Amino acid sequence: MKALIALEDGRIFEGRSFTGPGEVSGELVFNTSMTGYQEILTDPSYKGQIVTMTYPLIGNYGVTPEDEESLGIHLSAFLVREYEADYSNWRATGDLGSYLKKHNILGIEQVDTRAITRHIRLAGAMRAVISTEDLDERSLVEKAKASPGLVDADLATLVTCKTPYVWEEGKILELEDVSPDWLDRLESGKKAKFRIAIIDCGLKFNQLRLFSQRNCQCVVFPATVDAQQLLACKPDGIFISNGPGDPAAVHHVIETVKNLLGKKPIFGICLGHQILSLALGAKTYKLKFGHRGGNQPVKDLSTGRIEITAQNHGFAVDQSTLPPGVEVTHINLNDNTVEGIRHREIPAFSVQYHPENAPGPHDSEYLFDRFVKLMS
Repeated sequence: MKALIALEDGRIFEGRSFTGPGEVSGELVFNTSMTGYQEILTDPSYKGQIVTMTYPLIGNYGVTPEDEESLGIHLSAFLVREYEADYSNWRATGDLGSYLKKHNILGIEQVDTRAITRHIRLAGAMRAVISTEDLDERSLVEKAKASPGLVDADLATLVTCKTPYVWEEGKILELEDVSPDWLDRLESGKKAKFRIAIIDCGLKFNQLRLFSQRNCQCVVFPATVDAQQLLACKPDGIFISNGPGDPAAVHHVIETVKNLLGKKPIFGICLGHQILSLALGAKTYKLKFGHRGGNQPVKDLSTGRIEITAQNHGFAVDQSTLPPGVEVTHINLNDNTVEGIRHREIPAFSVQYHPENAPGPHDSEYLFDRFVKLMS
């Protein structure tokens, strides 16, 4: 089934749908990862985006529930050069095409993904519309121009959990009572050495797994939570998760974090890093085409160590706006953007990349140990 991909600057690309008819809009971006497509699909940070995979063959190892990073697919559409329906993987429970259909997501193949990637690198990430129904190029370009972008978009409230819950042995236990006494009686409370209150801006399950492996009880709250509610569960630390959209638009969470500074150790990842920076007084800006992939080199400025990291973000922290007392701890070696910060006087630090990324790399998992040490 023929599909057209129309960009807001007038550029048109063609492909074929392998999931049926449809029409969607979103910001067109690219990801350079060779594996981990199911984790990408279920990463809430991709809300509102059309993701182009640069690796040419996608689908060859199928899908499995064990690799999901959330309870659904959040991106708008998925573009690949070649889709492989015949998978080979003993863990797989189904094929990628059926998985996308189940979640009503457009999958497009036979796309010149290299041309799309080159265009985005030169012109920047931009709004686009994909359609199998309206094949009028001029009409689609106008739809792309009229579609919402990511700037000023608070998307965290669209992907956050609805009610608080505890992560226990890989299962979600929804809570009506988040009092310390009740949390202590839960299985995770009996085993855990630390309790972490998590602000869910679009978190990934592997973050919860890694905290749990470090004897932490994970109490997850919606992004609408306030500081008083978080502190009421008597946490040992606060974690701000990744998520989609413009960090400067997530006003409520920024205000919540401001009210938490200095009261408990704080750790932020990706959007959480940007929110912590904004709460400390810095500013953020939109990158030309963002960092999305599994091989971004990052330098730890305190040790000189180079880490290969997974990243997925279209915004960054403006280093020149960081206030006194806040130092840059990590930088991206490709473009020198800020990849990590810490406060010199209060226990708060964050990184722009994903130390928990599945299937990897795992160079930066030590950051979870650093947070646990802060809570000790």
